Amino acid sequence: MAGGAGMRIMAGEKPLLLVNDRPMIAWVAGAFQAAGCEPVVVTTSRTPMTSNWCRAQGIPLQPASGRGYIEDMVEAAVALGEERPLFVSVSDLPCLRPEILCMIRKMYDESGKDACSVWVPASMSHAAPESMPYRETIDGIASYPAGVNILRGDRITLPQDEKRILVRDKGLAFNVNTREDRRFAEEFLKIHPLD
Repeated sequence: MAGGAGMRIMAGEKPLLLVNDRPMIAWVAGAFQAAGCEPVVVTTSRTPMTSNWCRAQGIPLQPASGRGYIEDMVEAAVALGEERPLFVSVSDLPCLRPEILCMIRKMYDESGKDACSVWVPASMSHAAPESMPYRETIDGIASYPAGVNILRGDRITLPQDEKRILVRDKGLAFNVNTREDRRFAEEFLKIHPLD
């Protein structure tokens, strides 16, 4: 999902924000490709340069109307005609690793549920609390959504029975919403390179 305005970081189109000289969208798409997935980037009129970048990289695009994250996600899944389970991810997780995606997929497959949401312990976040305002208790631990989910495409417009997965991975904790978040992600990637 790469269609939001990215107002909090105020640095142009957020998916193209450079993290260690590489656009965030490149880090995320690369993680999915390395995990055996074919990424399709959902863009809107707010992210024309991201659309151009994806075309230049040969990454398929699906335009959406820009009415909101969930609305755009549903619109894109319906337009693509996807009926199988599909990952949905934000485009600002530059420290996302393919092995985490494979683990999430395995846990989802074993759950027998329609959907899964991925959560990270709040204690792992370097972000200011106002940067990640939505929190819930998962497995007895205060957590926030990581921005990665699996949903069934054939039920995309319907409520789905969901497994909540708590993942204790520092890479998932770097959801870049501020310049400080970007600095933390860059430092993390220097210590824990993904390439």
